[in-house]
Amino acid sequence: MSDHVTDRATEAFVAHRNLLFTVAYEMLGSAADAEDVLQETWLRWIQVDLEQVRDQRAYLVRITTRQALNRLRTLSRRKESYVGPWLPEPLLTAPDVAQDVELAESVSMAVMLVLETLSPTERAVFVLREVFDVGYEEIAAAVDKSPAAVRQIAHRARGHVDARRPREAVSQSETRAALESFRRALDGGDLQGLLAVLAPEVVLMSDGGGIKQAAVRPILGADKVSRFMIGGLAKQQIPITVGHTVVNGGPALVVHLDGELDGVMAARVEGGRIIGLYYVRNPEKLSHVESETPLTLG
Repeated sequence: MSDHVTDRATEAFVAHRNLLFTVAYEMLGSAADAEDVLQETWLRWIQVDLEQVRDQRAYLVRITTRQALNRLRTLSRRKESYVGPWLPEPLLTAPDVAQDVELAESVSMAVMLVLETLSPTERAVFVLREVFDVGYEEIAAAVDKSPAAVRQIAHRARGHVDARRPREAVSQSETRAALESFRRALDGGDLQGLLAVLAPEVVLMSDGGGIKQAAVRPILGADKVSRFMIGGLAKQQIPITVGHTVVNGGPALVVHLDGELDGVMAARVEGGRIIGLYYVRNPEKLSHVESETPLTLG
């Protein structure tokens, strides 16, 4: 391949890289695997005869989708032997992600967890159609299905996600306020303060991956979650700091033990109270929370 053609291929890939990463991440819930998919996409892209490509963006999305589908099936097997709950890998995101309501919702922990309940093909079709507004013909080419089959899959996946996604849009400021109340109560060991900000039916999911201590099953109910959190902090003999951050397009808390990053906690808020807490402690999932990851729908 000539240097000129390689330059054109590189230019196109770089122009669409953030989009391709966002597609792969939304399909996989893993930044590390999304990066691997982009590497595989690049290796295939530089073998393509660009003169035969009418729409470079669509072609790159198609390659990325196929590679992500292959990786998703491998990930599904890994998750079967994963210790405790599996949570998406949190990403530190820039302010522009939070300002794009559609993008912020699609990468939120709550919605990413709903996507985990779809089959690999359903997830690919849903992400491409509902998040990135890709046409049925293009999706069909990416997932090796007929356009008619893709329409059926999209309808089924949409109904499945709509039944499980957050019922109401919650402002960033409302989520941040709930997390600040939670942080203050946690910092003061204030059981009543925690009970006041946690919804009675709150669910805590903690992901240590078998590397860091975490609950091996979701913890249900405000009383149990409050006691688990306060009890866990009481056992620590070293200084703990809990501060605010923004991950996956929404407010979150970042926890440091003795100055070292320990984990990130995202939340789902309804009616001013926390209904879902997602605490990622697995160090293998914390490599993207200290520098921003650019995401885009375009």
